[in-house]
Amino acid sequence: MKGISKKLLMLLMFSAVFALAACGDSEEVRLTFATGTVAGTYYPLGGAMASVINSHTDGINVTITSSGASADNINQIGVGDAQVAIVQNDVMYYAFTQTSIWGDRAPVRNMGTLMSLYPETVQIIVHADGGIYSVADLVGMRVSTGAPGSGVTANAEQVFAAYGFTPDDVNQFHLNFNDSAAALQDFNLDAFFVTAATPNTAVYELSRNRDLRIIPISAAAASRLMAEYAFYVPITITSADYAFVTTPIETVAVQATLIASLDEVSDDVAYEIVRALIENADEVAEGHARGAYINMHNAVQSVSVDFHPGARRFFEERGVVLD
Repeated sequence: MKGISKKLLMLLMFSAVFALAACGDSEEVRLTFATGTVAGTYYPLGGAMASVINSHTDGINVTITSSGASADNINQIGVGDAQVAIVQNDVMYYAFTQTSIWGDRAPVRNMGTLMSLYPETVQIIVHADGGIYSVADLVGMRVSTGAPGSGVTANAEQVFAAYGFTPDDVNQFHLNFNDSAAALQDFNLDAFFVTAATPNTAVYELSRNRDLRIIPISAAAASRLMAEYAFYVPITITSADYAFVTTPIETVAVQATLIASLDEVSDDVAYEIVRALIENADEVAEGHARGAYINMHNAVQSVSVDFHPGARRFFEERGVVLD
């Protein structure tokens, strides 16, 4: 240290401290996690997932934001406003392939699947005494097929096609779930579509004021849907979902899916996010009931856009066979 002044030595020490601090800052990965509306499922589930990720990874800091759900979240991933998001796998497919509701928008391809989360069930709600017993009975009726440009609208049109008719064959309305429920309650609608986890709040609240029925999707129609669209899976609605369901209702579902940016989330970070959620799914479930669906089997079901390489590595290391 001979020849180095005390002043210069102090300067070097301060420089080293600042360099270490800068190094520490650069090692922390900060991610924005786009979810959904505060009143929906995505937002509180996202909060539970973010808490687990932050607690069980080193150097990953996830912050959730509310949003307009699937389409909005995909747009945010596309432009870099969010790095992680929850979306429906069908809407993700449309955005990636620039089809259906995404036909007139620029495709979004900088996203990869981290894991499937839980089923979002296609539900067709009618009055119990309204004389509608099958999808075919909707022809000529007043039917809400979801908010304009929504995944629900695409689901409804695909269901119609599976039965051999089009939206032009019904008196179509584009209302969100709450407005659809209010219109059905006031007898201004004959039916409305919901694609969401069960029980859906709007349907549940409506069932307290009106006698309802859920229209099934026949096995033949479900087979046609699943043959044409890989994101659909069969599902049964029971009294465990809604008290007014006395006989199991066969229908189809898409999957709520956790996705990440291919541009802004490294393979190692994606790997660690998936590891933390799979290994601590019980903690996610403590924060939100939908966390109970997170496991190695469910996580790889009905994937409509390829896995993020980091997620793929996680599942392959654990012997999970992926498509």
